[in-house]
Amino acid sequence: MTIFLQSLDYQLWHIIVNGPRMPTRTIEGVVSPKPENEYNDNDFRMLQLNSKAKHVLFCAIGPNEFNRISSCDSAKEMWDLLEVTYEGTNQVKESKISMLVHEYELFVMHENECISDMFSRFTTIINSL
Repeated sequence: MTIFLQSLDYQLWHIIVNGPRMPTRTIEGVVSPKPENEYNDNDFRMLQLNSKAKHVLFCAIGPNEFNRISSCDSAKEMWDLLEVTYEGTNQVKESKISMLVHEYELFVMHENECISDMFSRFTTIINSL
C-alpha cells in the first residue's frame, strides 16, 4: 500500500504520514487559522491532497474497514487506525519480534522432515521478522 500511495503522489504519502497542513496566518506573532477567503492556490492544493488521500484509502479497503475509519477527519487518522488494527501497537510489535527471534534461535530440523519443508518453515520465520 505504501508504494502504491507514493507512486500516485509523494506529497499524498507525506500527508498520510504527517497529517494535513492546515492553512494559518501570523498576525503580530500570533498564529491562527487562515479564513477560507484568504486561501491561496497552495493552501487549496494541500487541502485537496488530504481529501485525495482519504478517497484513495476509502477505495482501497473493504466494508468492515470502511466502517472503522469513516468517521476520521484526516487521512493520517485513518492510516494510524488501520496501522494499529493490522500491525498492533509498538508493544505488540516488539513482542512479536521477540517471539520470532526466540523461534529463530531454537530452529532445528525436525525428525522425518524433508529439507524443502524445513526451508519453508525457516523462510516463514525470517520473512516475518
